[in-house]
Amino acid sequence: MANWFRERYGALVKSFEDVKKSHEVPDTPQTRAPAYRLAFDDNDFLTSEALRPVRLQLELLKPELILQEQGIESTVILFGGARIPEPGGEAWAAKNETQKKNLEANAKFYEEAREFARICSRYSKTTDYKEMVVTTGGGPGVMEAGNRGAQDEGAPTIGLNIVLPHEQAPNEYVTPELCFNFHYFAIRKMHFLMRAKAVAVFPGGFGTMDEMFETLTLIQTDRMEPVPFLLFGKDFWGKVINLEELANQGTISPDDIDLFQIVDTAQEGWEIIKEHHSL
Repeated sequence: MANWFRERYGALVKSFEDVKKSHEVPDTPQTRAPAYRLAFDDNDFLTSEALRPVRLQLELLKPELILQEQGIESTVILFGGARIPEPGGEAWAAKNETQKKNLEANAKFYEEAREFARICSRYSKTTDYKEMVVTTGGGPGVMEAGNRGAQDEGAPTIGLNIVLPHEQAPNEYVTPELCFNFHYFAIRKMHFLMRAKAVAVFPGGFGTMDEMFETLTLIQTDRMEPVPFLLFGKDFWGKVINLEELANQGTISPDDIDLFQIVDTAQEGWEIIKEHHSL
């Protein structure tokens, strides 16, 4: 994979350099002016407000081309909190003793996410890593656990990182050639779901909730094919969200409760995936 990446993008960079060399001209006030820069080599132009539609297209296109060329046909998505520590690790985000106690208790989901990724990756190996490739947001916490579990099995694993002022940097377990960086949340979400054959949601915060409810909305409105949608942590989800009450209040249909299943262990989750896809 590394050799393919160097060959593919090395050739592209070389072609750009060749184009630039073919346009070499004497150093004059005219050639030094910003207007004279080649469009693809002009960062001020590319990052201008007028070019936002082009940047959106590029963020959609670049990962898609790489995933296509790698032959990755389907994924298993792990959503979950960046602040969930590894068991025995530091609950770095805790602001008080209650938060520290709860984060340490939820560290068990780091291990469940890691084990879930291991199980998915063992199946992925039987498809030559074309199906059910573990995909996360590429950051710390549950995301790290997912990529780490895949790496435990020697499997490629995708990380869809995003530019944030804190918390989000690629973890060391993402396959380097499959580690992508995004500016736009919307395009990142599209890449999460375009190939998803299962979605696993572990305890998390606003980001996790955002991803969870957007995915449920897409399935509810038939914009996305129904896939196993797993909420890990019966106690956690029972406390933080009362989804049944939404149905009782009439703001969702009673059948919408069937769009997801709540589990506690990696094996429980995998059995649901196996049954749904007849694996």
